[in-house]
Amino acid sequence: MTAYTERGHGSRAADFLGEHAQVLSIAIFFLACMIFFSIGSETFLTLGNILNIVRQAAPILIVAIAMTFVIITGGIDLSVGSQVALINAVAAIVMAMGVPWPSVVIGMLVLGAFMGLVQGWFVAYQGIPAFIVTLAGLSILRGLALYLTQGYSIPIKDAPGFFALGRGEILSFPIPAIIALIIAVLGYVVITATKYGRQVVAVGSNMEAARRVGMPAKWIIASVYIISGVACAVAGLLIAARLGSGSSNAAVGFELQVIAAVVLGGTSLMGGRGTILGTVLGTLTIAVIGNGLILMHISPFFTQIVTGAIILVAIWLNTRIFTANFRFGMGRKG
Repeated sequence: MTAYTERGHGSRAADFLGEHAQVLSIAIFFLACMIFFSIGSETFLTLGNILNIVRQAAPILIVAIAMTFVIITGGIDLSVGSQVALINAVAAIVMAMGVPWPSVVIGMLVLGAFMGLVQGWFVAYQGIPAFIVTLAGLSILRGLALYLTQGYSIPIKDAPGFFALGRGEILSFPIPAIIALIIAVLGYVVITATKYGRQVVAVGSNMEAARRVGMPAKWIIASVYIISGVACAVAGLLIAARLGSGSSNAAVGFELQVIAAVVLGGTSLMGGRGTILGTVLGTLTIAVIGNGLILMHISPFFTQIVTGAIILVAIWLNTRIFTANFRFGMGRKG
């Protein structure tokens, strides 16, 4: 009886470790990065620097949460950086015309949803691969932002309420980080405890099977791009509020950081599997690496090399862990 119980506990422990291996690995990697940079720089663990990290990571985390939904469906959104730039630029232009900032915020959220809807329609209802659609979006939307601004930065003036969104604090905690935390919690609840979240996972696991059991599979796929567009709108507004200007050159390389955060967190590029907690840890890891390298006086351009390497290693580990878990599960069933 004791041996049987021990085998049962061992089996449950193995199941838990197998199911959460990717999140545990990124948590360990994150802690290792924190220790390494705290040793390498005396200012790394200061309160001011930690708050700076979470403030700057907030836009990336917001879009990464949405990207988690997209990738769970087996898709990808390469246009997020361009969407952020366009929102950033248009918001500044409209506010320069004298439109009140609350109206601008609502308008930009609608614009973000519209951009996502258009791309989602092409992916879901026209059958064009997400890679192609969003690659085209990356070029078109960035080009549109450049055309509207003519390459210049558009200053935002006399909008203290708007600036508070990017620069303000509540109990010494940055407002952008609070917004990102709320969105992360909302994303976690949706993906784990709602019918829509289960449908997203089901469509990513097997779209045809999901369609046959009555799920609106095409609409589910289109909807995740709408979520991505709205998240890009929020991120673009926060960046504009923090910098006090809008620019077509905002968020260059943003999509690389977002995708790195999601795959580093353990979301499968094959679809059907993802974790919001892993995405949060992945985002913080990317932010910590970027900040730590600067504090150690290493060229910021090296961050791109590190980020690219992280993506490659994360995808490799992601695939290996998925394959190992699949074989483990098949072996147990057999």
